[in-house]
Amino acid sequence: MRSPGARRLRAAPVLLTVLIALTTACQGPAGPGAPVSKPAATTSASPGLPTTSPGDTGTTAAAGKIGHVFVINLENESYAKTWGPDSAAPYLSGTLRNQGVLLTRYYGIAHHSNPNYLAQISGQGSNPMTRNDCTTYAPFTQTGTAAPGQVLGTGCLYPSSVPTVAGQLSAAGKTWKAYMEDMGTPCRHPEPGARDDAQNAKINDQYATRHNPFVYFSSITSSPDCQNNVVDYSNLATDLQNIATTPNLAYISPNLCHDGHDSPCVDGEPGGLVSADAWLKEQVPAILDSPAYRQDGTLIITFDETDGNATGPSGLPGGTAGGLVGALVLSPFTSPGTSTSTMYNHYSLLATIEDIFSLPRLGYAGAAGQHTFGPDVYNVHP
Repeated sequence: MRSPGARRLRAAPVLLTVLIALTTACQGPAGPGAPVSKPAATTSASPGLPTTSPGDTGTTAAAGKIGHVFVINLENESYAKTWGPDSAAPYLSGTLRNQGVLLTRYYGIAHHSNPNYLAQISGQGSNPMTRNDCTTYAPFTQTGTAAPGQVLGTGCLYPSSVPTVAGQLSAAGKTWKAYMEDMGTPCRHPEPGARDDAQNAKINDQYATRHNPFVYFSSITSSPDCQNNVVDYSNLATDLQNIATTPNLAYISPNLCHDGHDSPCVDGEPGGLVSADAWLKEQVPAILDSPAYRQDGTLIITFDETDGNATGPSGLPGGTAGGLVGALVLSPFTSPGTSTSTMYNHYSLLATIEDIFSLPRLGYAGAAGQHTFGPDVYNVHP
């Protein structure tokens, strides 16, 4: 409720008091660094849920409350194929979709894969080598800087001066881990300047370096955090057993078959959405049943980019050149079976994570007009 409406109620002080009390109860306690969103018009699939107008600012119901964020990235599918009536992923588009909020205008920021992953943890834009999936693990050659917080140049291994959300979390006393299926050795990546031999799947090794954004930043690879925190996916099951061992940010990349990239897969699985959906059906329940998720968690499932070269409309900082992919947000703080039409991209996801943990926004996540997940997404008070 807005202050002009309150001023019109000066002749009715009792009613005004009631309205203020109701507003306070709905918003909940606001802590420092609470997520703030300036979304475009939003909608929900259920009547009675809050909507916002362009330029409105709202504090999410989950502000200062979410303590554990899980992110799963899948590969190379358009919104229509994933979320449409003929989807080959009934668990994702049906069972899980009915439990969360579908972001119907969520976009990738580039083609191919690599720059979309990098955007989610650093706010950096793409460059010619990342758009080519960094087939050579070349150190970044910087030619300058530009707003908002961008390093100009080309290359793959960014210098230590380029910050990431991982470094932000560590500095803030929070925890993070990247769980990479089939990576095996912690912090696995090529030698600087070498060709990346993990571009294609192999039997018993379907790890893709380009889907692991954490190893593209020298601030991480030169730190013990890389060995300790960028680990094989098999570690997740143990870490989920209790809240103390579950990181505040759990970033999950399935292998080249289970993320839907390959079709068919090198091991004979069908691949595509079929294998991705089967993997989600097997793995996601453990996250949703974990103590950390049940207490204060949120799970975001999205795709890096569309298939082909589809792009999106203008109007969102950092762009929508990766096309419309959609995203699903599940949480005790969301209303099941709802949707929002606010425009989001991978930088919006980073901005949301940073707001949740009261961190400064990096790169395009901090650009003027960037949207973060607001009351259109987090609108429940557990």
